Amino acid sequence: MKIRVKVKPNARSNEVKKFDGDYYEVKVTAAPEKGRANEKVIEFLGAYFGVRKSRIEIKSGGRSKEKIIEIE
Repeated sequence: MKIRVKVKPNARSNEVKKFDGDYYEVKVTAAPEKGRANEKVIEFLGAYFGVRKSRIEIKSGGRSKEKIIEIE
């Protein structure tokens, strides 16, 4: 399954919200430095969907706030 994600780094709390269909917003407290925010996004999406982190991959937007993520 592929989903579109908007990431908000440096947030006050960690949170996953679902919007229309396959569009999600993920807030993480991590800073967008050295991939830390991306790691947290994968971690929280794994917990949200109940899958291991190894089953989640950022397909596009690795350095952008808008990402396409594939979940196996």
